[in-house]
Amino acid sequence: MKICLNAKFYKAFGGDDKIRGGLIAAIEHQKKILDLLQIPYTDNPDETWDILVVNIPWPASMALVRKAKREGKKVVIWAHVSAEDLFQSVRIFQFLQFLKPLVWRYLIRAYSKGDIVLVPSEYAKHTIVKRGVPAEKVTVQTNGIDTKVFYKDPVRREDYRKKFGMTGTVAGTVALLLPQRKGADTIVALGKAFPQVQFFWFGKIFSPALVAPIENNTSNVRFTGFVDDVLAALNAIDIFVFPSREENQGIAILEAAAVGLPILVRNLPAYEGWLIHEQNCLIAKTEEEFQLHFKRILEDSALRDKLIQGALALAQDQSLESQTLKMKAIYEGLLGSAFEPTQHEERNS
Repeated sequence: MKICLNAKFYKAFGGDDKIRGGLIAAIEHQKKILDLLQIPYTDNPDETWDILVVNIPWPASMALVRKAKREGKKVVIWAHVSAEDLFQSVRIFQFLQFLKPLVWRYLIRAYSKGDIVLVPSEYAKHTIVKRGVPAEKVTVQTNGIDTKVFYKDPVRREDYRKKFGMTGTVAGTVALLLPQRKGADTIVALGKAFPQVQFFWFGKIFSPALVAPIENNTSNVRFTGFVDDVLAALNAIDIFVFPSREENQGIAILEAAAVGLPILVRNLPAYEGWLIHEQNCLIAKTEEEFQLHFKRILEDSALRDKLIQGALALAQDQSLESQTLKMKAIYEGLLGSAFEPTQHEERNS
């Protein structure tokens, strides 16, 4: 067995050296799971392989899907993207809402080409099935979290707190700065409500031509732009606030959980079944609840400890190691045979 991992879409965004988001992390996780399983893979479609894995259905990727189908090969498509993601993220699309049905039509047609469609949550499954992807093709599979990469690190914490002048209790998030979709206004509002707390948003800031700029006149709220050490950024903060308004899962939440942070999120259907209010996070339904719940985390040490322990348990439950056998079964099911690695098989990427 050999996998062709079609992941070159991110080159359109400038590569993965200066941009980091859920899609990039998901692909990194797919590679690590294949390494754990000792299943060889390549990103070169001209090599010999058995299964094509597509992460974003760009036209070029779909041309490769059609070629694979003609050759009798199996295709896995990850449904990471929805029309809601696009139209809430990119500024120009906010003025082109009439195109949303066409985008959905393209996505559903593309996803339906897969022999199996992997989605990171029950919400994502419901979203595409109700629009026409055959339910029997869709399998829920978490993107997972690499607990060997994300963990509590006091040295990194001290380095970044010193680098960014952090003092006292610090709250924040790590996410691409897509203000409307990711809820940057909620962070600014929290900053105004809690002037004694420093708030940091770590993540790439895009051109105003691409996304609407964030209005921030609050001295205790800072948008840092891209940082090259996400683990240090997460360790530097004390409370993780993720106010996103649209997610299919939310890998950043799992990263914060693995570091052992108390987590505050918006009430989204994507979180149903794995994020549990008062157990591994607090969930806010309104802007007022964001402030009420933040105050609780800030002032109640017993609640903080409970949320930290719940978050760590969540990260272990969704660790990459816990997902390897599930992915092995998916790949073997497509080929109808078991895979046994040998010393002669090597990975190419």
